[in-house]
Amino acid sequence: MTMVGRPDTGVAFPGDPAYEAATAVFNLSAPARPAAAVTARTVGEVSAAVRYAAAEGRQVRVQTTGHASAAVRPLDGAVLIRTELAGRVEIDPIRRVARVPAGTRWAAVVEAAAAHGLAAPHGSSPNVGAVGYLLRGGLSFYGRKVGLAANSVRAVELVTADGEPRRADEGSDPELLWALRGGGGGFGVVTAIELELFPIAKVVTGAAYWPATHAERLLRAWLRWSADAPWEATTTLVVMNLPPLPDVPPVLAGRTMVSVSGAVLSETDAGTAGAERHAADLLAPLRAVAEPVLDTWHPTTPSAVLEAHMDPTDPVPFVGDHMLLDDLGDAGAAAFLEVVGEGSGSPFVLAGLRQLGGAFARPDPAGGVLDHLDARFSYAGSGVPMEPVTVAALRGHIAKVRAALAPWDTGRTAPSFVEDFGQPQRHLSPADVEAVDRVRVRVDPAGLFRGDIAPNATALP
Repeated sequence: MTMVGRPDTGVAFPGDPAYEAATAVFNLSAPARPAAAVTARTVGEVSAAVRYAAAEGRQVRVQTTGHASAAVRPLDGAVLIRTELAGRVEIDPIRRVARVPAGTRWAAVVEAAAAHGLAAPHGSSPNVGAVGYLLRGGLSFYGRKVGLAANSVRAVELVTADGEPRRADEGSDPELLWALRGGGGGFGVVTAIELELFPIAKVVTGAAYWPATHAERLLRAWLRWSADAPWEATTTLVVMNLPPLPDVPPVLAGRTMVSVSGAVLSETDAGTAGAERHAADLLAPLRAVAEPVLDTWHPTTPSAVLEAHMDPTDPVPFVGDHMLLDDLGDAGAAAFLEVVGEGSGSPFVLAGLRQLGGAFARPDPAGGVLDHLDARFSYAGSGVPMEPVTVAALRGHIAKVRAALAPWDTGRTAPSFVEDFGQPQRHLSPADVEAVDRVRVRVDPAGLFRGDIAPNATALP
């Protein structure tokens, strides 16, 4: 098939600097190499690119930061649209709603909302794109209080396969809005989202770190606390093997460590003392096991939550896996440490458990097709394929961890935590898949966006 050129489309091809900019990804182990690519900064540019792809008989794929580049289908032969829509985050403090242009990173949303005493159910990294995170579910450090991030989405602006912009909200195409929120993609190119914010005054956040010799007692104490933890608190326990790099604190580098990070929110100034008590209830038993070598937990402003998890800010290659787990108990805790703890031979840089339950597990009548998660923990483990660690070693250990945790594996996944296209994944029931596919066929009858659909989220050919 011959490409017909790029007048008035902005479409670029391999070898063009504009192509390289549009295809840049955060996960360097999964480069994006479509047939053509465009960075769209206006709705008109999105429409032009969609029409161009349709005229050429090529599928359309969409990305912003490329954090999930390893989790999507191959881009061979497609036209990739990188959404970097111009415009700032707009806050309506009366309605507690933010309008977020596609391409906006979470740091900008958090900053804009905080100016009005409001917060969004954002991720742990400041440079993840807000739109993709929201539509793929989103497990926020506020999630045990406010639920899946996708439930906060109140409207979606997108360009569909006919190249026309449309808006989906409760008053205009509520069925499409329902399907967009967690449906697995393949509906069009989202250009903006409106999401509901919530009030927040203070947050107790941070991370504490211990040598992995204390891992068993720390994990047991954290699991005991998590069994009936307050919904205001959402935390993660991570076993880490951080390399000695400039941005890694020397006290953490070059040895196996255990961290507990997260956030406890206070919606009002009067509730700050309560949030501090909840944090103390978590941290006191852990600090009693051993003094942390580094402890950053403290009451602060909401923007600090983005710094607590120390997510990398620069692109890096990584290979990882994810599962949703049931209650672990003593046997599950032992199995987890046996395969990722000190002496396990794990090549992972990070292997952690995110606390679920609370509002995560509560169905939301106003939510989308994915409105809750029936699981107690989200597991994620990943490593960097750089010498002496190989991709084969990482994939081999992924299989070892899966086998060890199989008794607690729910068989379902949270889309925003999936790190590899080939991993087992499922987040919708067969009935949900059938209902979502009816919406896809309505807005994209020729399947222009079908390559963007997550595995097991469609029965369409």
